[in-house]
Amino acid sequence: MTSQPNTGSDSAAQDMSPEQIQAVIDRILSKDVPAKNLSTPRGEERGDGKLLGKAQAISRLDEEHTTYDGDQQDLEERRALRRTAGLSTELEDVTEVEYRQLRLERVVLAGLWSEGTLADAENSLRELAALAETAGSEVLDGMVQRRAKPDPGTFLGSGKALELKDIVMSTGADTVVVDAELAPSQRRGLEDIVKVKVIDRTALILDIFAQHAKSREGKAQVELAQLEYLLPRLRGWGESMSRQAGGQVGSAAAGMGSRGPGETKIELDRRRIRTRMAKLRREIAAMKPARETKRANRRRNAVPSVAIAGYTNAGKSSLLNRLTDAGVLVENALFATLDPTVRKAETADGLGYTLADTVGFVRSLPTQLVEAFRSTLEEVADADLILHVVDASHPDPEGQIAAVRKVFSEVDARKVPEIIVLNKADAADPFVVERLKQREHRHVVVSARTGEGIAELLKAISDAIPRPSVKLQLLIPYDRGDLISKLHESDAEIISVEHVEAGTRAVVMVREGLAAELDSFVSND
Repeated sequence: MTSQPNTGSDSAAQDMSPEQIQAVIDRILSKDVPAKNLSTPRGEERGDGKLLGKAQAISRLDEEHTTYDGDQQDLEERRALRRTAGLSTELEDVTEVEYRQLRLERVVLAGLWSEGTLADAENSLRELAALAETAGSEVLDGMVQRRAKPDPGTFLGSGKALELKDIVMSTGADTVVVDAELAPSQRRGLEDIVKVKVIDRTALILDIFAQHAKSREGKAQVELAQLEYLLPRLRGWGESMSRQAGGQVGSAAAGMGSRGPGETKIELDRRRIRTRMAKLRREIAAMKPARETKRANRRRNAVPSVAIAGYTNAGKSSLLNRLTDAGVLVENALFATLDPTVRKAETADGLGYTLADTVGFVRSLPTQLVEAFRSTLEEVADADLILHVVDASHPDPEGQIAAVRKVFSEVDARKVPEIIVLNKADAADPFVVERLKQREHRHVVVSARTGEGIAELLKAISDAIPRPSVKLQLLIPYDRGDLISKLHESDAEIISVEHVEAGTRAVVMVREGLAAELDSFVSND
């Protein structure tokens, strides 16, 4: 059997089944159907650098929860309000208005490959796709352009912007998401060409944070970050550019006190935003003492603190649930949990410490979020030990580690002792795990889903946290059972105990605060 040479789309069309060809026709006609997988695996790039099918999530695990994650009632509440793919916004019956669900936004991705390898650019675009899906959208297509630096007018350049416009029209998309932070002029220039809404990576991350923030402090932090992002990007036209006061001619005169150039509506909006930002900063500053008081109590009682930090969707909340049965919300999505959670834990020999789950990091984390969440990120800087959780199954785990350590530097946490926790070992490539073990000398390989390596992690925590440093030989009378009870608590280590006629003889390791309280019972015998 001989084969005729075919090139381009002819070869691709011959490899498609009738169902796949129909899926292409449906996409071109912009029907409300999810994008189908064509001839490449889910979320992978074709040879021309464009994304086919629905974007892949960063994690491909089939089982999302374990028995350690609890009932996950918060997750059920969140998913009850989720948008749905394939629904039309047109109502057949007016009575449906109360029960209908919103259709997912249909988005096209665009990015630049200006440095690094092609694999790095593809990983960044896949991460953008996962961010878009988490925000509530359906990824239809994507494109990566090889360019030394962004175009100052349209970011992509006029030719590539016109190609992006064709993709938007053929797929029926209503939004373009750019894998970078756009200047206001670049966003306007690109919108003028593609004729649909354009948002950048920063706006997308801020939108996810706004959806997932639950606590009063978290909502205030996200709103402050959003206003800081919005302030230089306000646009006005029509009445927005008209003067609100001023003028001295005819009936337009407003009288004394209002003469002059006046204030446009957009200037009034900017002033209101600045006023709101000042109020939010005061509210966040007022919330800080409560967190500081809790930290001061832990410092006064010399309770060691361990912070769980790492890239988003690396499995931090799952690890906290596995270690403490905290029941924190777990979801296979980016930035699923924002509010910090602190739980008490104990080592195998009874030494107490706290475990704090912190907000996840991401590559190119918006500076507005770092500043707004600085009070939350102080949990990492004030910790005695950082468990740096890394998704070992991710295509670029080294990039994740570098991005997280960059944020550590911004919050002055680089001097805190760090243990690299290579999570999702059950789904990771053994060669990648071995490569990471060679790069990071202080590491533990675990799987929060299966429990693999959890015992080794607990031992590593026990060896790394600060321990009582004052050794005492005590003779405690039998009528001071309260002191014996205090020694059995989590801030002391009992080396030996002997019951004699005069009382209980004990050799213990205690912290300095408790040593001063026990000074009168020290025995040198």
